This record gives sequence, C-alpha cells and structure tokens, in this order.
Amino acid sequence: MIIRPYEPGDTDALYDICLRTGDNGGDATDQFADPRLLGEIFVGPYLRYEPDLAFVIDDGGPAGYVLGVRDTAAFERVCEREWWPPLREKYPPGSFPAGSRDAYYVERLHESRTADPAIVADHPAHLHIDLLPRAQGRGMGRALMERLLEALYVAGAPAVHLGVGAANTRAIAFYERLGFRTLRQSPNGRTMGRPTT
Repeated sequence: MIIRPYEPGDTDALYDICLRTGDNGGDATDQFADPRLLGEIFVGPYLRYEPDLAFVIDDGGPAGYVLGVRDTAAFERVCEREWWPPLREKYPPGSFPAGSRDAYYVERLHESRTADPAIVADHPAHLHIDLLPRAQGRGMGRALMERLLEALYVAGAPAVHLGVGAANTRAIAFYERLGFRTLRQSPNGRTMGRPTT
C-alpha cells in the first residue's frame, strides 16, 4: 500500500469509499437509495476546491483517503456560492421517502450550516478521513493523517478540527492517539482538534 496525491480518476472510487464507511465507519450501501449522495456532500467539494489537500491510500486501487481544507470559513463560502446550489436543484426536498437516510441528508443539504466560529478561530482547517477495512490496522491511517497534517502546516493552517459520531468509538480512540483533543461534545458526537505540527 502506498499513499499518493489524489488524481481526478479517483473520484468515483472515493465516493464509493465514503458510502462504504458511511455508517460510523461501517458499510452504509444498503441504507441509501442514491449511492452518490454522501459523496456529493462529504467528498466532492473537497476534490473540487482543495485537491492539493486530498491524499489516497492505493493498493492497486483506492482503499482510503483523507481530505483537508486549510480555511473552513472560506471553503463554506465557496460551497454556498458554487457547490450546494446545483445539488439543491438535483435533490429537492421530498426527493426521498420521509425518514430515510437519503431524506435526512437532503434536508441537511438544504440547510446553510457553518462551523462554530469559536472552533474555527483556533482550528481554521478541517478534514475527513475514511479507510476501507482492508486498509485498517496497518498504520496507514496514521501515515495518511501525518501526510495531510504536514501539507496543512505548509499551507499555513496552524490547527485542524474534525467531527466524529459518538458511536464511532474506534475513530475517537484513533484520533486521541494522534493527539486530537475534544473541543466540543454532544450526545451525537464530538468535534476534535489539534495543531498541525
């Protein structure tokens, strides 16, 4: 397995990894009617606007990724201006049955959400990381994070944050081993952060 920069031909595979890790790290394939919806929200804008902060685990094909943004507030503004409007047209409210996971994420898509200014003030960058089971337990997640942290530091971001679901206890433990500390916690999950150095 190697870690390499994202290449445009990886996009569909990264969308698939997002879906196959979309249930608190487990496979969410059977939970969505539209297999691209999660990727459109959690992968696509990162590849479009910060491709130089996207890295892939490759073992003959993508087996995991990390996606970063150096300036969360600026990223949110460009997404609100350019990325979300076409998706909101593609996925209007009511596109999926009420109560389905697709419907939940369509509702989120139509909400204008921004990161907590208090968190972004000290941790302006943020990231998403997902690894398929075949890439886990080999030190690749740590290596992937170190690659991104270095790139964020070089890009001028002093600290980074991420969100993790409360049920994803393996991920929480992984982030803590990497020096992330909890910045905010709720029953649904937590926001964690650390310096990029």
